[in-house]
Amino acid sequence: MTVRLEHANLCVRDIEGMVRFLQTAFPEFRVRGEGTSNDGTRWVHIGTDETYIALGQSRLEPAKHWTPYQGLPGVNHLAYEVDDVEALRNRMESAGYRDSTPPNAHPHRKRLYYYDPEGNDWEFVQYLSQDPAERNDYQLPDR
Repeated sequence: MTVRLEHANLCVRDIEGMVRFLQTAFPEFRVRGEGTSNDGTRWVHIGTDETYIALGQSRLEPAKHWTPYQGLPGVNHLAYEVDDVEALRNRMESAGYRDSTPPNAHPHRKRLYYYDPEGNDWEFVQYLSQDPAERNDYQLPDR
């Protein structure tokens, strides 16, 4: 059985801000579709023909702002494999996005993290090896 993530669905305050973030990270992403839900809120699907992010407009503000990595249930980050993290870094920094990359050094992968306009953390990884044992080596320090 082949498994792949077909899409993720995020509820966001600023759909246009998220579209800009995603198209900065992934220039090949395009708006695949958009419309209005039954409750009157806007939705946008942005991605490629094979994968996308579904963005839905939020109607409510949470009682408490979500902060990743605080030990609470929830998504700490989404991670995407990219061909060139340095090119991605240049695009993100030129667009003014905030880097959240923890120190990491690994001989077989490079990782960057950026906050989107909603405060969500996104990981971008470039593998430097085609060998699964090297790509998935957890014994080597990333810090």
